[in-house]
Amino acid sequence: MWLNEQQVIPSAIRAYRKALVRSTPHHVVIDGLFAQAQLDQVAHVLRQDQQWKTQKHSYSALYVNNATWQETPDTERFVQRDLWDRTGHPADNPESAIAQEFLSFLRGNEFMSLLSRIFDVQITDINVAKPEINTNYFRLSASDFVNQHADDSPGREVCMLLYLNQDWQSDSGGELVFMGKDDKTVTIAPLYNRCVLFDPSSPGSEHWVKAVNGETAGDYRYNLTSWYWSE
Repeated sequence: MWLNEQQVIPSAIRAYRKALVRSTPHHVVIDGLFAQAQLDQVAHVLRQDQQWKTQKHSYSALYVNNATWQETPDTERFVQRDLWDRTGHPADNPESAIAQEFLSFLRGNEFMSLLSRIFDVQITDINVAKPEINTNYFRLSASDFVNQHADDSPGREVCMLLYLNQDWQSDSGGELVFMGKDDKTVTIAPLYNRCVLFDPSSPGSEHWVKAVNGETAGDYRYNLTSWYWSE
């Protein structure tokens, strides 16, 4: 239901694996990995305002409260964005059920098996205490930011970014930027149904997000982020 089958045939998997090993950082960009009709329904849910809450991280602490945030110097702040509140039961908002379903799919055997094939490593949640908190939707406005940081941690093999920005324009900002190597950064536009998979322990994988151009009130950059571990 969720995958675009033409993007996961054996020849496509081989191409992804080649792209990974030849790039710095080790990453692959896959456009159209997911079935667009289903993804359109998810994007519709995300444009509703009622299930979003602000998330703030500093370099020294995650999930910083407002009081601590006000005392944190700008140079120590690395994330300010909105997090989709997945705790609401679908009965409260039946439309949100498909967004919840997609999050569950991304932590299911079918999708993690696909990642295992691409990265040639066994991806599993067997040792992950709370898998569900490692896959969710986020949005950025012009006043938000994701500054330079690394996503590596022991056993973490794959980071996935999926962009959910319909009709995104070239001057909208919000590009992902990898540090790369030899002062040659890698910049990736957040186009709709574009999936970026990367190895967070590979050289040059530190990254940040360019500012969103918020000339229109209510403009947001939407994405899904998911982290995966090996055994």
